[in-house]
Amino acid sequence: MPDLSLPSEAKQSRGNDGEDETQKLPVSVLPIYIYGQAVLRKKARPVRKAAAGIAAFAGDMVETMRKANGIGLAANQVGDLRRIIVVDAGAIAESEEIPPIAMVNPEVITRDGSWPMEEGCLSIPGIREEVVRAEKIRVRFLDTSLQAQEIDAEGMLGRVILHEIDHLDGVLFLDHIGTVKRKLLRGRLNKLERGEVDVDYPIVGYSPPATGTDPR
Repeated sequence: MPDLSLPSEAKQSRGNDGEDETQKLPVSVLPIYIYGQAVLRKKARPVRKAAAGIAAFAGDMVETMRKANGIGLAANQVGDLRRIIVVDAGAIAESEEIPPIAMVNPEVITRDGSWPMEEGCLSIPGIREEVVRAEKIRVRFLDTSLQAQEIDAEGMLGRVILHEIDHLDGVLFLDHIGTVKRKLLRGRLNKLERGEVDVDYPIVGYSPPATGTDPR
């Protein structure tokens, strides 16, 4: 498999004395947009040209994903409409040796099989439902240097990639469940839309209209 991690300037290396020399780009934890925010229903735009900020933004997405104990994140979820996703492949494989994957303009070119599994979402906290997805996929995308890549992914890795690509198209995992189940979830979804959220990561949710005297 090709090296799909963030570029060298966003990693750590060893100095001559054996100590870690931090060469990381500064990273930030971004607020995650919660169900009901319009950006989650918008279709992200392809990245057309190289931009110095792509690697830094992907690094912020990874930091945000890990802060929220997630294993995948799409740019829409942090309010950005570029077609970029990150996936914590190491957490999925339970290996600290495998770095996170950043994908720019990801596109599924083949799908095979199907399997059901319960899914959740950092933008829809507290709700999990069974979703049927392809068991094996092949994905074409650009890395953060905008070099073309392709990988085969199956099982949980493939599922997470499909979930995040859905986000880029304005699709939520709830869109894959039946109408009856969605109706049963309506009350809990209404609470999310009202900002009744209990999570330990920063979010963007409902803001009540300002009250008080019009200063005019």
